[in-house]
Amino acid sequence: MSHYEAPIREPLILGDKSYHDITEDIAKPIEGKANKNWYMAFYISLAAMLWGFGCIFYTVGTGIGVWGLSKNIGWAWDITNFVWWVGIGHAGTLISAVLLLFRQKWRMAINRSAEAMTIFAVFQAGLFPIIHMGRPWNAFWVLPIPNQFGSLWVNFNSPLLWDVFAISTYLSVSLVFWWTGLLPDFAMIRDRAVKPFQKKIYSLLSFGWSGRAKDWQRFEEVSLVLAGLATPLVLSVHTIVSMDFATSINPGWHSTIFPPYFVAGAIFSGFAMVQTLLGIMRKVTNMEEYITRLHVEYMNIVIILTGGIVAVAYATEFFIAWYTGSPYEYYTYLSVGAATGPYAWAFYSLLIFNIAIPQLLWFKKIRRSFIASFIISIAINIGMWFERFDIIAIVLSKGHLPSTWWRFEPTFVDVGIFIGTIGFFFVLFLLYARTFPVIAQAEVKTILKSSGEFYKKRSEQGIPTKPAIVVLGSEKKSDKSDKKDTE
Repeated sequence: MSHYEAPIREPLILGDKSYHDITEDIAKPIEGKANKNWYMAFYISLAAMLWGFGCIFYTVGTGIGVWGLSKNIGWAWDITNFVWWVGIGHAGTLISAVLLLFRQKWRMAINRSAEAMTIFAVFQAGLFPIIHMGRPWNAFWVLPIPNQFGSLWVNFNSPLLWDVFAISTYLSVSLVFWWTGLLPDFAMIRDRAVKPFQKKIYSLLSFGWSGRAKDWQRFEEVSLVLAGLATPLVLSVHTIVSMDFATSINPGWHSTIFPPYFVAGAIFSGFAMVQTLLGIMRKVTNMEEYITRLHVEYMNIVIILTGGIVAVAYATEFFIAWYTGSPYEYYTYLSVGAATGPYAWAFYSLLIFNIAIPQLLWFKKIRRSFIASFIISIAINIGMWFERFDIIAIVLSKGHLPSTWWRFEPTFVDVGIFIGTIGFFFVLFLLYARTFPVIAQAEVKTILKSSGEFYKKRSEQGIPTKPAIVVLGSEKKSDKSDKKDTE
């Protein structure tokens, strides 16, 4: 890899960093004590999680009747949350797989956390269909396994079964991809560990990584193969989720635009969640010099692109609902009926949060602002939740027979379970930030000499890029620190 990069490019690593400094910075959250912000976030998340688990136990013990469902609306709040969580998981695979294949350097600092987010989001998504069964102890019935009930077999024509396969494949590939990338970092923590128990745990987690050239060669090959496998999954998983709706005959759902529109929406909400999480994480783990304004700007550019695709899809849906002249299409989730009916508040929330607010990202000042990006990313997540809610609740509330019309209103249990999954997600993420290296240190080191601020300044001045000599007080740290560079 060339050590030279156009001077006009902004650095991706700020400050006068040597290889050893990167190791120290990334190991610090694991080896040190958690700060006050971490404890505050953790206890709030834990409280939400316990509240949600209480609601889940109440649902399982009492029955699905505690939700706000009716005979007409059999899917509502739970499936909204399911699709929302699956969508959030998409950005992780896109950042780690697609951007790896395109050799994008800016993915280095954010891919680890994005992949972790994918896995934790899929965990939350998987909870909802299981609870929705009403009898979660029979959840294994959805798997095509031989059984003692004679010809009881799953329906392979059902998109719900395709969902089971898609999401389990997605979870397993993402998990392998994430863990493979973690091996050199676990080995780094293992070699630095002082406590015998910690050393033992990280030895097991690192699978005997030794850092030989052969290890690195296999690591690169496996990463590339997994990236190739994961890239089609970015497209296929949400396509199959969209088919839960698109293969039905309900007006508003029976639409060929759903697969590409759902995929774009998933990447849109996924990148927004990465922005939200990294905004919190760079403060909690003191990673401001590795997650920079440039990372935030690049992610915002992807958000503008996918948000534009989603906006075009909305316009198409609205136009088709009007153009068909069908009275049934008049009540779909993007139509005049939705804009003037009892769900008008949800319809306008969708347009404001998903189309209007993201347009602010066209302004460079806002696009490069941490606080503005954080607020806009939360707005997009709210908007994408409303999109899924509108698709499900508005369409089902108005069936073909006026006698079946029903207005869905969530109960405290519906809301409690959703809040609980958000809490569970953040509990997992915060524990991950304290036990796993949150940035892929081995990958960040590969771009230090081409994209590090210190080296870029040296190359601009025409100074050869030798190992950094950083003066600390009266001591010089050059070759001594380079002995630790392999850590």
